[in-house]
Amino acid sequence: MPRPLIVLGSGYTGLVLHRMGASQGRTVHATSRNPLKNLVDIPSEQRLRFDLEQLSTWPNIPASADLIWCFPATPLEQVQAFTRTLDQPPRRIIVLGSTSAYEESDHSTEYPPPWIDESAPIDRTKPRVQGEEFLRTNCGAIVLRVAGIYGPGRNPIDWIRTGRVTPSRKYVNLIHVEDLASICLAALEHGKPGEVYNVSDGQPYIWSEICITAQQRWGMVPAAVKEDRSSGKRISNAKLRAELSYTFKHPDLYEALALIESADGKQTQDGQNGFQQGPRRDGTGGVPSGVF
Repeated sequence: MPRPLIVLGSGYTGLVLHRMGASQGRTVHATSRNPLKNLVDIPSEQRLRFDLEQLSTWPNIPASADLIWCFPATPLEQVQAFTRTLDQPPRRIIVLGSTSAYEESDHSTEYPPPWIDESAPIDRTKPRVQGEEFLRTNCGAIVLRVAGIYGPGRNPIDWIRTGRVTPSRKYVNLIHVEDLASICLAALEHGKPGEVYNVSDGQPYIWSEICITAQQRWGMVPAAVKEDRSSGKRISNAKLRAELSYTFKHPDLYEALALIESADGKQTQDGQNGFQQGPRRDGTGGVPSGVF
């Protein structure tokens, strides 16, 4: 029988993780700094109060449970202190990082940009990268470097609609929240401790192409083009596919967007929406802004 699972930081991704983990027969607990306010849809016995910056909440994490760490692993001193309170393996830890960990040259003229795999240099000056690397090297955590997350309530078409994204030649890498949650659970079962896996659907897109498709299929008129000569990144997910043998539920961005647009339209008519818009404290942010 699988060990209990604790979702540390139950924002946009964490709530989907809770649902999917429970559907697989796991006992899943969700944490929040304010569970009464933020976890109203989770049964009370499955809610835990946890705040990395409040030591008094650390004992609320049950012993011998697997952890999925969904918020930036900062500040480093608190991360280190918290892990000293945890029991030793076989507890497994999954950490949701970001593809912003990879260094990006501002002076590269190569276009399209080269593919980035897990061997690429990372920026160790970033606080969250320092925390992720500590957890990986000292606790055997599996680090998932996650691309831009989208899904119900976090719709790239809305980013275009509101002008937060404009047509450009910049590459963007994306992952549907349902695929991300499933990959987290697959990594718990099949991932190698201390390893890093890039998490994206494996198909980098150019924002101008997404904008054109949005206009053709949904009548979306993008905002005025802003000069942006940056190339972005192209993230390889070959290691993920090879070692976790994962089959994507949403391999086609545009078909996924069609489902989201259809669901959003129905929710608007019904006056209901089960997801919250905008960035959440799940380590991923909202709109990709050159880091994913």
